[in-house]
Amino acid sequence: MPESISSDLSRVTESLQMLAPRWNVWVLMTLSEKPLRYREIKSALPWLPDGQLHPKVGKLVDSGLVERTEFESHDVLYSLSVRGRELLPVLGVIAAWGGKHLEKEIVLDPATGNRVPKAVPRAQDIEDTIALIAPRQATPILWALRIRGASSAKALAATAMPERHLTNVYQPLNRLAEDFLVTKDRQGRAELTAAGRDLAPVYQALSAWAAGSTLTEAVNHPVWAPKPAQPLGRPAMWATTQPRIPAVPTTPAHATWNPGDLFSHTAPVRSASAAATGGRTR
Repeated sequence: MPESISSDLSRVTESLQMLAPRWNVWVLMTLSEKPLRYREIKSALPWLPDGQLHPKVGKLVDSGLVERTEFESHDVLYSLSVRGRELLPVLGVIAAWGGKHLEKEIVLDPATGNRVPKAVPRAQDIEDTIALIAPRQATPILWALRIRGASSAKALAATAMPERHLTNVYQPLNRLAEDFLVTKDRQGRAELTAAGRDLAPVYQALSAWAAGSTLTEAVNHPVWAPKPAQPLGRPAMWATTQPRIPAVPTTPAHATWNPGDLFSHTAPVRSASAAATGGRTR
């Protein structure tokens, strides 16, 4: 890849690694409306024991996304930093992709008796989306496919991981195919699915944030700028190993994020074509 694109890709992958640890997004969302003391964060995330929550908050402080203000020895206030607040619109873009593409479990509505998609917190949509694209080499392969179009594994390895052996491309490529971000033909040539192409706003937003640019400037991204429409691929469904926490009351889904939105999510109706594939639920 050209040096400018390689540097951009490196910044995006580093940003994903910063967000990827489980529950990081939930902690950031907990602090999105106002500064809180540790006990208030713990009250908002009661399923996280101190042994997990305390070091997680500390690492977010170290990463520059959260600020720690100490008034007295036992009076510490945590808040989003400027960079943390600038990240919120990016998380909204990621949530929108997850709300559209991640499969929802079908449950019975106790009020109507109808089968409906189970409500999923928008913060969970973000974590599940990041879980798909944050693993090692996943994002470089997706970017290489966006640049090259349909490609062999050998060509992808040369573009996405030129310093590594060809065989290293197969495991992440197969995982992306299992997650329906990539499709492969009988000759083994891979290309992005419709859902993979729909990651464009996600990568545009992450790139802009990592570079300190605005989301308005992001649409001109050299790799993920809009392209002419292509034929639809296989309906997308994904699985993650993350267990669900109890659903919270829902509010209408938003294409963009506002403070307070990400703890709730109204799931779209699952399409019949998606249901027919029999794929795994996340």
